[in-house]
Amino acid sequence: MNKQPAQKPGPLAGLKIIEMAGLGPVPLAGLMLSELGADVVRIERKESGKPFLVVPPDYDLDRHGRDVVKVHLKRPEGIELMLDLIEKADLLVEGFRPGVMERLGLGPAEAMARNPRLIYGRMTGFGQDGPLSARAGHDLTYLAYSGVLHAIGPKDGRPVPPLNLAADYGGGTMFLIMGMLAALFERSHSGKGQVVDAAMIDGASMLAAPFFSFLATGFWKDRRGVNLLDSGTPFYDTYETADGRHVAVACLEPQFFAEFARLLPLDDKFAAAQYDATLWDEMRAAIVARIGQKTRDEWAAIFEPTDACVAPVLSLAEAPDHPHAQARQTHVMAGSLRRPAPAPRFSRTPGEVSHPSEPGPQSLAAALERFGLDAEATSALARSGVIGD
Repeated sequence: MNKQPAQKPGPLAGLKIIEMAGLGPVPLAGLMLSELGADVVRIERKESGKPFLVVPPDYDLDRHGRDVVKVHLKRPEGIELMLDLIEKADLLVEGFRPGVMERLGLGPAEAMARNPRLIYGRMTGFGQDGPLSARAGHDLTYLAYSGVLHAIGPKDGRPVPPLNLAADYGGGTMFLIMGMLAALFERSHSGKGQVVDAAMIDGASMLAAPFFSFLATGFWKDRRGVNLLDSGTPFYDTYETADGRHVAVACLEPQFFAEFARLLPLDDKFAAAQYDATLWDEMRAAIVARIGQKTRDEWAAIFEPTDACVAPVLSLAEAPDHPHAQARQTHVMAGSLRRPAPAPRFSRTPGEVSHPSEPGPQSLAAALERFGLDAEATSALARSGVIGD
């Protein structure tokens, strides 16, 4: 395994971050920040039981790119160690329910008393306050409350879970990172840290801001499968091909639809009346019949060189092998794991792909040393069982 260098490349090089171990949005944030150059130390609770999902180290992106330190947080020495680390940190991220960090003695008041410049990122489903703040939930829960889930799915069908991308990672990880980096910029002027309250329900709602606008103007109907971008139109939908696979048709603009109609081909009466809703059922039936005559890859060969906005629906296993992904090196090998490359890209200070950190006393000592703890203190904590396996 490749050991992470003490000073990594990337636009966040030199930034020190404490990541309190959790699931979902927080560890993805830790991975992304680490791959942009930040020095991220992941704190795992030594007294916790086994995780419900055990992933081999080569594939465990929740732990790649950062040193992992197991700390006994039920012992006073463990809390004092955490406060020592916080004193040297720029950011802390945690994803517990409201009140958990306070009960440990590591809430914002205690942390920022030791380090007034600390940016304290809090990731929850419902936020730090409100009647649902203490409730458990997952991506689908927050999407349901946000109104977003209601809008996703076929006409007259059930709402469809969009994996856990929209609330966990879109409304969670991305808003957490944005909030912390915004606070970091503000600190450069004020010299003061602050708490970032990132709630997945808030983030998912903000992602849907244009649709609330569309709804208010009457452009959007509050029903699934009857609108411009939710499969309500025949020119923004997916279609089954002759081999049982699918293509995605997204030719919204008239010039793109004209190209689609020419290449499919569609009857002239449809080509000239893209937005005539009275023809949409008949138009959809014509598209279904025509696309069902060729395989997915045959259609890809016809449409990919054009601006018809038609694409093959690739599986997760297929996507890395597409020529565009290959040309941009969108996916890379990290040991035996094929995974997306760090994003976004930077012209002067590119990040780098992370790898599993090397476990062991030397790695542990090196991680804590970067946060100001000397080797003797680290050894004493390890001997007493406050840190280590």
